[in-house]
Amino acid sequence: MAAERLQFHEMGLDDRLLKAVADLGWSQPTLIQEKAIPLALEGKDLLARARTGSGKTAAYAIPVIQRILASKQSVREQDVRALILVPTKELGQQVQTMIRQLTAYCSRDVRVADISRKADLSAQRPILMEKPDVVVGTPSRVLAHLNAQNLVLHSSLETLVVDEADLLFSFGFEADLKNLLCHLPKIYQSFLMSATLTEDVQALKELLLHNPVILKLQGSQLPDSSQLQQYSIKCEEEDKFLLIYTLLRLQLVQGKTLLFVGAVDRCYRLKLFLEQFGIPACVLNSELPVQSRCHIISQFNQGFYDYIIATDEQSLADPSAAAQTPVGKGKKSAEKRGKTKDKEYGVSRGVDFQNVANVINFDFPTTIESYIHRVGRTARADNPGTALSFISHTELGLLSEVEEALAGDHGDSVLKPYKFKMEEIEGFRYRCRDAMRSVTKQAVREARLKEIKQELLNSEKLKTYFEDNPRDLQLLRHDKDLHPAVVKPHLKNVPEYLVPETLRSAVNLSGRRRRRKRMKEQSNPGGVVKTSFKKNIQGKNPLKSFRYTGGKSRKGKAGQS
Repeated sequence: MAAERLQFHEMGLDDRLLKAVADLGWSQPTLIQEKAIPLALEGKDLLARARTGSGKTAAYAIPVIQRILASKQSVREQDVRALILVPTKELGQQVQTMIRQLTAYCSRDVRVADISRKADLSAQRPILMEKPDVVVGTPSRVLAHLNAQNLVLHSSLETLVVDEADLLFSFGFEADLKNLLCHLPKIYQSFLMSATLTEDVQALKELLLHNPVILKLQGSQLPDSSQLQQYSIKCEEEDKFLLIYTLLRLQLVQGKTLLFVGAVDRCYRLKLFLEQFGIPACVLNSELPVQSRCHIISQFNQGFYDYIIATDEQSLADPSAAAQTPVGKGKKSAEKRGKTKDKEYGVSRGVDFQNVANVINFDFPTTIESYIHRVGRTARADNPGTALSFISHTELGLLSEVEEALAGDHGDSVLKPYKFKMEEIEGFRYRCRDAMRSVTKQAVREARLKEIKQELLNSEKLKTYFEDNPRDLQLLRHDKDLHPAVVKPHLKNVPEYLVPETLRSAVNLSGRRRRRKRMKEQSNPGGVVKTSFKKNIQGKNPLKSFRYTGGKSRKGKAGQS
């Protein structure tokens, strides 16, 4: 008989913390939380590997808060007691939000500050002068504040957490981490959280942990096939665009969807292509201000739009990717492009997209870790999810590596072939070619520039206005048409004769049109309704019947009077 699972109220947690956990709707801890929280409360160092979406953030946040609340009972002096290092700004904001939710009933006793955002050190100095109990930041940002003496940790720090540890070295934080260690006390408790145990994580373990307990939970780094369905389909460049058009336009893919591509240019190429058919999508681009990126994620989580196109920015993590820059381009322009990108940015890893139903790898990821982190955005907690990967002939080697790494106990491939009859959608090919011709390199360049200018305006100039008028902030949608490419209106409609017979019952285009018309009528019940002149009955139209009965009725009325 299986042992009963440990519950939150059996872990010896503070009542205020238990109340906040109940408010979040967590009836029982996840496996990582059940194993890690008691060990952390005993004061042990932890190295935990668990798949994305398994509740790793709460697994370290709860013991950190509990320890601070316990020490506040004996020591009333305000000091920085916990430092949480994250690889990206987006993850920094997410961790801060989680800690604020968990400290809802003890916010006076436990204060948290996120310093991962790019702001002047002097602007963040007053926040650190108040000595928040928990500081969240990227290694480079924390080190900058330590060097500026805005932050002092050598006497007060009790807990160090490194979240998404497998990313820190690949994002170039190795030197910052080693320099940062000089500013820490000799004795402190450490937690390393990671989705994969790479050589970089092993190196971090040697640096930071003392006799750690190693938790390797869930043998598979992704949920099993009962929760996560993984498919692959072999298709070349033009077929990729044809297939994505069919899946989205005919709504064969339903629910919130993340579309991953290999580079930022490809993001805008795909967005402009979908715009041609009236399919709205927004791009999560490392060149945009961090406020805009966080706002895109929050609006996506609130259900404002269904499609986000993103990259996992491998070129930022992998120096060898620089060799892929086109020959003939000047060195200066390459440097310029590198400067505009935010190096502390990551979409496939760490960022919490909520209720994602599907992940589509439009371009297949270049590493196994990247595949795991991308696909890990769906099927989080106990929700089901689907992952579909488009594979060109050049990516077949990468596919076999991923299949080998994720093969089940019996050697079965977890990526099942996606049986889609491409010959049935040949009728759409000319429309896709028409749209692809409109999306030129110049159009992509203009789209990138236009969106950056637009988002900078929203981010800086209107910041104070939106602080006073929060409702107006909802009007800032990130999936608006950019329209630098020539848009052909006829492409938005799908003629019924083009839809394959096998899909007509599933798609139901006429029903969709009727529903749209009904919704328009319902949305304007008291307004002016435009009627078509053709629909007027011939007998009631004097210009067509040449009969006028108004005069007779007048005479009759005159006689009666």
